[in-house]
Amino acid sequence: MKISDDFYDEAGNRTIATIFGILCAIASALATVSYSGAAYIFIGILVGTLLAFKIDGSHHIITLILYILICLAMGLPSLQVPIILICVLAALADEVGHELIANYTENTFIILFFEYRFVMKIVIFLLALCGVFSFWTFIFFILFELSYVVGGLVFKKVIKKEND
Repeated sequence: MKISDDFYDEAGNRTIATIFGILCAIASALATVSYSGAAYIFIGILVGTLLAFKIDGSHHIITLILYILICLAMGLPSLQVPIILICVLAALADEVGHELIANYTENTFIILFFEYRFVMKIVIFLLALCGVFSFWTFIFFILFELSYVVGGLVFKKVIKKEND
């Protein structure tokens, strides 16, 4: 989704942003319907970003609709509301902190904590420690997060340079 966002926000290319959004929706929805750990995480991120008003472009709307349609068509695994709420609140804290924290502090640690959205990482780790998720879920979530960072780097170093 990071590459989709960057194409939309920085390159102004809605078509490519939408294509990457569709790929993200398909991959996320397939993970969501296949494994409850992924469902908690992706639904948490989706609702958290919705509540933070971060779904703000046509590429996001198309991605959201496709994600929901796939999940409805294929069915969700059995989920517990308290775990979903924990994931939603973690994602919301990350999104709000990411956008606002630099306005309220100059503390480098706190700024970096929210820049790299560590609330959700810590919550997923704690849920894995408590046995809600397998430890592999935490590992895969960290890999997912790393791919987000790498996507941003690829966009800035490769794609944006080619477009300049």
